Amino acid sequence: MQVIESYIVEQYQRLVAMPQYQTLMELPPLKRWAVIVGVFLLSQLLFFGLLYLLFGKTVVIGFIASILAGLATGVGALPALFFKQISERLFASMLGMAAGVMLAATAFSLLLPGIEYGNQIWPQKGLWVVSLGMLLGAAFLHFADKRLPHLHFDSVPNHHLESLQKISLFIIAITIHNFPEGMAVGVSFGSGEIKNGLVLAIAVALQNIPEGLAVALPLVGLGYNKWRAVGLATLTGLVEPVGGFLGITMVTLFSSILPVALGFAGGAMLFVITEEIIPETHVNGRSRIATFSLMIGFIIMMILDRILT
Repeated sequence: MQVIESYIVEQYQRLVAMPQYQTLMELPPLKRWAVIVGVFLLSQLLFFGLLYLLFGKTVVIGFIASILAGLATGVGALPALFFKQISERLFASMLGMAAGVMLAATAFSLLLPGIEYGNQIWPQKGLWVVSLGMLLGAAFLHFADKRLPHLHFDSVPNHHLESLQKISLFIIAITIHNFPEGMAVGVSFGSGEIKNGLVLAIAVALQNIPEGLAVALPLVGLGYNKWRAVGLATLTGLVEPVGGFLGITMVTLFSSILPVALGFAGGAMLFVITEEIIPETHVNGRSRIATFSLMIGFIIMMILDRILT
């Protein structure tokens, strides 16, 4: 985390030294903010306009959805402004429901559509193509898990880590696992089925809420500035739009890989759920409430998927 903060400080110092920045800061406050907002809106208009021209409406909607899903991490961190900890029972139920939501979204918005698209491209072979993609997705996260140093959810007793270094490793873990979630949203939109993409984006957003809380609360517990803790939690979710953009453009440009990509995203999601989320809900005697929460989350997302069909 110290490395990240040093990099941010260095970039900020470079920004302050720029003549354009100094000219901007010399403007009256109202005019200054008008310029900042205007430049931001113009840049977004140009960026999304270019996306629309190159890839079409679905890519734009998918990218926006992945951004909103990532920002849900920051929304989940907001209670850290008012509390230093929450009950283990509540946290377990939140994670359990998140796991159920993700399981349903993976099944109904990634794997089943992947098998269907696979059968269209390779008749009667969609199941095997998606299965291969699932194994590739799980293997990818397995090797990322081994290569990159980080902590797991179940290494966090009482939602507080013992040192700032451990918090840094935990934040890296959240960031690593947010990338395939964003990619899954992008791939789902890249299939052309906006309904599936929306369902998955909602599921990822709901799952990001307890993750954001898990990042922010330990920081606040160690005396970190509350707003800075919320900001760092939000940053861990902003890797999702990167994965979303990669996923949606990849399958849009190369439609033949769509079934494999859907399976890959599904396998990666299942890996995260079974490796990180479910084990955390079953420690300290909280398994029963977590199990029922998982079932409720699964049912809610299953109903939502049917309603949107």
